Amino acid sequence: MSDLVQFTKNKDIGIITIHNPPVNALSPGVPEGILEAVERIDKDDSINAAVLIGGGRTFVAGADIKEFGKLTSGKRQHGAGMLPMLLRIEDCRKPIVMAIHGTAFGGGLELAMAGHYRVAAASAQVGQPEVKLGIIPGAGGTQRLPRLAGIAAAVEMCAEGKPIPAEQALKFGIVDRLIEGDLLTGAQTFAREVAGKPAPKTRERNEKLGTAEQNAPIFAAARETARKKQRGLMAPLAAIEAIEAAVNLPFDKGCEVEQKLFADCLFSDQSKALIHVFFGEREVAKIPDVPKETPLIPVNSAAVVGAGTMGGGIAMVLANAGIPVLLKEADQTALDRGIATIKKNYTSSVKRGRLTQQFVDDCSQRIQPTLSYEGFSSADLVIEAVFEGMALKKEVFKELDRVCKPGGILASNTSTLSIDEIASSTSRPEFVIGTHFFSPANVMRLLEVVRGKATAKEVIATCMQLSKKLGKVAVLVGNCMGFVGNRMFGPYRREAQFLVEEGASVEAVDNALYEFGMAMGPLATGDLAGLDVGWRIRKEYHHLQKPGVRQPFCEDKLCELGRFGQKTGAGWYKYDEQRRQASDPDVARLIASWVSEAGIAQRRIGAEEIVDRCVYALVNEGARILEEGFALRAVDIDIIYLNGYGFPAYRGGPMWYADTVGLKKVYERICEFHKRHGETWTPSPLLKQLAEQGKTFAEFSPDQSATA
Repeated sequence: MSDLVQFTKNKDIGIITIHNPPVNALSPGVPEGILEAVERIDKDDSINAAVLIGGGRTFVAGADIKEFGKLTSGKRQHGAGMLPMLLRIEDCRKPIVMAIHGTAFGGGLELAMAGHYRVAAASAQVGQPEVKLGIIPGAGGTQRLPRLAGIAAAVEMCAEGKPIPAEQALKFGIVDRLIEGDLLTGAQTFAREVAGKPAPKTRERNEKLGTAEQNAPIFAAARETARKKQRGLMAPLAAIEAIEAAVNLPFDKGCEVEQKLFADCLFSDQSKALIHVFFGEREVAKIPDVPKETPLIPVNSAAVVGAGTMGGGIAMVLANAGIPVLLKEADQTALDRGIATIKKNYTSSVKRGRLTQQFVDDCSQRIQPTLSYEGFSSADLVIEAVFEGMALKKEVFKELDRVCKPGGILASNTSTLSIDEIASSTSRPEFVIGTHFFSPANVMRLLEVVRGKATAKEVIATCMQLSKKLGKVAVLVGNCMGFVGNRMFGPYRREAQFLVEEGASVEAVDNALYEFGMAMGPLATGDLAGLDVGWRIRKEYHHLQKPGVRQPFCEDKLCELGRFGQKTGAGWYKYDEQRRQASDPDVARLIASWVSEAGIAQRRIGAEEIVDRCVYALVNEGARILEEGFALRAVDIDIIYLNGYGFPAYRGGPMWYADTVGLKKVYERICEFHKRHGETWTPSPLLKQLAEQGKTFAEFSPDQSATA
């Protein structure tokens, strides 16, 4: 018997316990251990039934994701251990009861469904989340689940990948009983009840499969939903196709279809990208020079300066995490407006069913509005979220330094300004850090944690750890203008504007990038954020622009006309009162007139050039950031772009996408743009080096940490 699987007996009940911490993944050795135990149960006449349970905190949370890499490299064959084991469980002469606590996800649910019965703790969850990794269930999940839960439930679970609670699993028929009290005791009681009775094999249960006529509208609606909500992804459609095979074919033939679709997905660029993202979200938490054992500063209370869009959103994030927060504004009108917006956002979340009224009431009580700095002396963390101007921010930090307790963390939500210069207005630069939330702060998952040259390791470790409590994905970045996300976003939007100035329509630019997979086109994104934000920053940094280097000008001219985007009803597009977007012929006429005056030659520009220029501008700047040490790894840049800028997850992020295309090809295209468009396209030295060496960004590992 494998060390990973233990077999014991309690009188007439055999007990199989999986011990593969932390999540009992189905790593090599686990299926073999289960198989061996099942053989013993079948042969031992003193055993009437068996229970299979997970040791520790969970049942089986899924397959070992690292094994997928071995499958794609040919080092392992898929299903070698799993498929025969599941069939053998079903064929066991004694009933096997699967006892579920924690989670039964992916391969874990596939294992559970092969049992003759399933019981669960009320707190358990089950699900087939494989689509989130760009794959589908590959061990009979798409064939057994519809036989237990019916077609509609199986399609939703496999195509959307969302877990369901045990109570819902009971209603669907996935689980046979919920156990109160000790799970193992309850499972053994259940096993004795069913012992000696004919054990139902899931693969032979066809009563819930329905008819072709009944299922046709379910499959059609699911495909429509997948194309809309999971735009560009192949795995959801493959999952639906596999479930369709469960209806139309015998079990073994359905499994063959599932196997083929699983392999198609697993070997796709999409799956490789999504698995890269899965590991990347864990990798970004690791900071080479800030060890795991770095002491943390307790954060039990907070304060936010500024109750505008960002400040109010940040206050909600803190309150949602159970942290009491003071919310300060300069005058009563602004404070009332901020609190009203918070109430409106909370009300909307309750209406949509995202939050309960009780939760919202509790959170609202944690947010205390104030017009003074009174009470700030007890705050463990203060986040400044005032207007994006250096003079104002320095003034606020000077005051915070005076009123806040020693050892209190002073954070700025600046999106572009120097953390070091802000820290210089205090006597405690080691406690000053950047926490760049993304708008809307109560929705967006990304948090850029900006390290100043003096920021203490304890402060960095605290903010990285706190981000998890806040439900954010934190990425540590260095202190340069725009940090990582906005520094790269500048060249991306610059090229979008240049393309419009050279002859592409506003709609053509946005559509090309939307079809590439971006959540929104770059010009529509500008309208959403407010064109005046970038305009103000460009004016503040105008003195840093190199003379003679081409700069886009149409957006500034739109701003001069008061067209700031959605908030003014007009920007690159026009908007109605519900902020619905429509093309604006006036913009096309204005641009035509401005570029004619500027003498810019017009030409037809295709979608391929639009995508290459915008995305490769991101990549080229990302390579500079990596080389300069302002990002720790290429994957850190990818995670920033996936969680903060709407880059499609199935392309893995800008740096991974470039690796997938091939850096030699990317470098050659950038050289072509350099020749045609000049200095803004000077290739990054790191990109040139990696392209010549035949290497990837993923392989590049700078020695130093993110620098200040």
